Amino acid sequence: MATHYPKIGIRPTIDGRRRGVRESLEEQTMGLAERVAAFLQASLRYPDGTPVECVIADTTIGGVQEAAAAQAKFAAANVGVSITVTPCWCYGSETMDMNPSIPHAVWGFNGTERPGAVYLAAVLSAYAQKGIPAFGIYGEDVQDSGSEEIPQDVAVKLLRFAKAALAAALMKGRSYLSMGSVSMGIAGSIVNEQMFQDYLGMRNEYIDMSEFVRRFEEGIYDQEEYARALAWTKENCKVGADNNPPQLQVSEEDKERQWETVVKMTLIARDLMVGNPVLAEMGFAEEAQGHNALLSGFQGQRQWTDHFPNGDFMETILNSSFDWNGRRAPYIVATENDSLNGVTMLFNYLLTGTAQIFADVRTYWSPAAVKRVTGYELEGRAAGGLLHLINSGSAALDGTGVQQKDGEPVIKPFWETTDEEVKAALEATLFRPASQEYFRGGGFSTDFLTKGGMPVTMARLNLVKGLGPVLQLVEGYTVDVPEEVHRTLDERTDPTWPTTWFAPVLTGTGSFKSVYDVMNNWGANHGAISYGHIGADLITLASILRIPVSMHNVPEADVFRPRVWSLFGTESLEDADFRACRNFGPLY
Repeated sequence: MATHYPKIGIRPTIDGRRRGVRESLEEQTMGLAERVAAFLQASLRYPDGTPVECVIADTTIGGVQEAAAAQAKFAAANVGVSITVTPCWCYGSETMDMNPSIPHAVWGFNGTERPGAVYLAAVLSAYAQKGIPAFGIYGEDVQDSGSEEIPQDVAVKLLRFAKAALAAALMKGRSYLSMGSVSMGIAGSIVNEQMFQDYLGMRNEYIDMSEFVRRFEEGIYDQEEYARALAWTKENCKVGADNNPPQLQVSEEDKERQWETVVKMTLIARDLMVGNPVLAEMGFAEEAQGHNALLSGFQGQRQWTDHFPNGDFMETILNSSFDWNGRRAPYIVATENDSLNGVTMLFNYLLTGTAQIFADVRTYWSPAAVKRVTGYELEGRAAGGLLHLINSGSAALDGTGVQQKDGEPVIKPFWETTDEEVKAALEATLFRPASQEYFRGGGFSTDFLTKGGMPVTMARLNLVKGLGPVLQLVEGYTVDVPEEVHRTLDERTDPTWPTTWFAPVLTGTGSFKSVYDVMNNWGANHGAISYGHIGADLITLASILRIPVSMHNVPEADVFRPRVWSLFGTESLEDADFRACRNFGPLY
């Protein structure tokens, strides 16, 4: 990740009338901006764990000259998010932030002494008229003019907007690195450059998978780190049973060579994404630069995996929040070069700071089917059935759920994870020799079972001709089932792969009438699973990017979009979302 992170700009706007009015409001208005900046800096972190930075305009903004001065300061400071705050009436179109390519929010203080709410309504109307969607923040309860409190409902909206807006800003100008091309006809790996450019502000970079071979043969990787990484892998990554029939099993010598290859692949993929100054010292200055990639995908199947070890270990370790160098931010890598699922993983990651589970949305197990096959009757959160989320091995090791908070399984940002939890995740994982029928070149699949009881959100970005990108998401919980039940169901597919048993939260309507309906309306074969119920944050981010949400089970009260969305209808928020996104078009 780049360290020159975008900042949040705070704009204190004020009634510009001098000789008494403005002077009486200066301290209150600037104090409001300072409290919002302090709140956000204490609450939010960048992907490397450092606190988010806020930049406050040098003066309160009472007119267009001061608005221009603030914009100039923000441009020089790499501000990527704009929040305007005020306790009073201001001149709307004269004080508003007119930058159309960054997200905007306005907090109009709810106090009767001065009409901050009147300004809020006026400036949001100006934003709507000028085609710059902005979020309106207005506390439910009237506050006294001298109050220094940020009410809970205002704090929730400030955080929701700021997290989503920063996610959008962090993507801008970065790259998606496609390592290879289309995997087995999977549409998500048909990388759509226009979508990345128009909706995310990202560029696309490409390498052929033969670049890995070149770097193997020419030794274009840090040799010292490779030796250390291989030693760490041998010491910490437990090899599980070989599930291949005897005639397809390879020798221990071949497996040893495969381990050497997959460790090298991990180093090389990381270097391709973000570069490595050690390579310049070795005489490979061009390779040392990397591709400025915030996200990547590896094709693997089949042109690579028919001959070389698969990418499972590489993807697993890079997606995890630790490796032989210790705890660190995940590198987001999509299996099978599914760029759309990769983008969804990136959304989740930027909103939470946590490692992601990439999985096939493989099987809906109805209560009746589970009962027939195992004799077990599903209960509790699983009573309506389960989704078996399982893929060939790219799920982050954090997905084991062995990290804990208050005695409950969680997935934490790397800066909260302990060394003991890293060891526990490795202990809970087996690296199984890959199925030779699928992966003729061998490799090692990650095998673990996610602990039940975690609130999680599964999401997926789909691309539709004539419509563009569409997001769908479902909040639910990971679930424990008895060991013998898991084993019986797991062995009907490939037991060398990681399993997450997922129970969606049902609402009784639409796609959430039943677990079957969730599965039946899912848009593709993959999903990105994040710790936490983050559906509301995803909806806010999607609205910033002008991506409609076609399916979600988030309570209506938690949905937070630009105020102008209500002018497209208030009865059916889903319909209004589609109309608003189409009307305003992609952010970039």
